[in-house]
Amino acid sequence: MPRTCTICSHPDRKAIDAALVGREAYRHIAGRFGTSTGALQRHKSEHLPASLVRAREAEEVTQADNLLDQVRSLQKKTLGILDRAEAAGDLRTALAGVREARGCLELLAKLSGELDERAQVNILVAPEWIALRGNILTALETYPEARRAVAEALNGRPD
Repeated sequence: MPRTCTICSHPDRKAIDAALVGREAYRHIAGRFGTSTGALQRHKSEHLPASLVRAREAEEVTQADNLLDQVRSLQKKTLGILDRAEAAGDLRTALAGVREARGCLELLAKLSGELDERAQVNILVAPEWIALRGNILTALETYPEARRAVAEALNGRPD
């Protein structure tokens, strides 16, 4: 007979569900409501109402849209100030406006996913990869067909 979910029968189930949907840490929820993190994980994956999860996702999309709207509004104001400063011949303020406009543009690009600043690593030029590749090919010297197939695979050539 399957076990009864201790979270489903918990007197504070609604608060626990809200904490889970709010992505609060399992250990914090467990400590606050006297449950185990395992029970919380099982409940979230098996019993948490899908409508609550969808509602949370919709709320996050709304917040993201609102943030984008605010940054776009800020960008529009910044460009307006820049235009007025240029028209007045106030080059110092115009230059500051350019800097602010660039900052807004950069933020918009990050929020929209058009600017990715994560570090990229090319392992093909890493000394460790070059040494490993050499070791693999050296180990296969007595198996010429396998060595050739592995070398072609490592070079990205199709079979």
